[in-house]
Amino acid sequence: MEERAYWLAWSQISGIGPVLLQRLQQHFGTLAAAWKAHPKELGSVEGFGLQTLEKVIKQRSRLHPEQLLIKHQQENPYFWTPADVDYPRLLLETPSPPSILYYRGEVDLSENLGQKPLVSIVGTRKPTEYGIRWTRQISTALAKNNFTVVSGMAEGIDTECHFAAMKAGGRTLAVLGTGVDVIYPHKNRDLYKQILTSGLVLSEYSAKTPPDRTHFPRRNRIIAGLTRAVLVMEAPIKSGALITAKYANEFGRDVYALPGRLDDQPSQGCLKLLYQGATPILRELDELLKMLGAIPQLDVIEASPIPQELPLLNLPRELEQVMEAISSESLPFDFIIQQTGMNAGSVSSALLQLELMGLISQLPGMRYQRC
Repeated sequence: MEERAYWLAWSQISGIGPVLLQRLQQHFGTLAAAWKAHPKELGSVEGFGLQTLEKVIKQRSRLHPEQLLIKHQQENPYFWTPADVDYPRLLLETPSPPSILYYRGEVDLSENLGQKPLVSIVGTRKPTEYGIRWTRQISTALAKNNFTVVSGMAEGIDTECHFAAMKAGGRTLAVLGTGVDVIYPHKNRDLYKQILTSGLVLSEYSAKTPPDRTHFPRRNRIIAGLTRAVLVMEAPIKSGALITAKYANEFGRDVYALPGRLDDQPSQGCLKLLYQGATPILRELDELLKMLGAIPQLDVIEASPIPQELPLLNLPRELEQVMEAISSESLPFDFIIQQTGMNAGSVSSALLQLELMGLISQLPGMRYQRC
């Protein structure tokens, strides 16, 4: 709970984005420790220039993390931070996971844990009949085969895939560029209400945040980060869908594109992706489903019971030293090295042995905690 409050507090300081927050956590081990750090220590973190440092010193003196959390939850009762075990694991492994991820609707933890596959479908706001037809067919096939369909609830391709997935009895997630309580575009109010009954609406923007043109390209990294693959149905050369595909490539996700005719404007972005190496979506949807189904699921993190026959006091000194550095909170690998004063190879070996004993568990992003 304490670390959760500090994720929120840091996110309120201007000039501190997701990437810088990741660096702070890696450097200090926890954001609580970073909050209490001396300005000279903060200045040693990459990206902390003089101007950023001055903003932090000025603004953090006015914020009280625990009080801020209590007040914030009154208007935003449902959100995850990277300190929460329910935070989507795939998103956590990207370079810039949102410090606060707000949600509304029905949560399915198997999606967050990476056990149920999520696939993004994106495309133009002005699709052709061809694009609409294939979006509906593919979304329906995915839903019937237990894939969750993710998109951005915009007009056009987004709207079509959300509706088709729900009509087929599947789940769908919508990532917004507004607060989770703001419907945009307003014509999608019925779609929004329907998603809330069986799916989930997500955003990194707090309640009542109105639409802003700068928000939508940023939210595309969340659409790409949540899923194992991105399907681009129709997209002109200047399209937000191509931004999503670019993020997908950076995050190591699979990118698929629907082929179109050379002289069709809405297909030019897809043709470009195919030229750059995207996998073509062909008529045989069974082949697409087979390829998507071949993407391995994330391992389920289970806390194994501590063996009674192996008291901690009987551990070899090296293992005991590493064990003492680990708490019930998830800690990064670099921080454990720093705490123990041991070299990386010895720490890595000790962590593996402790994990096999069922004493610790490894979390995404090379983080560890006691079982």
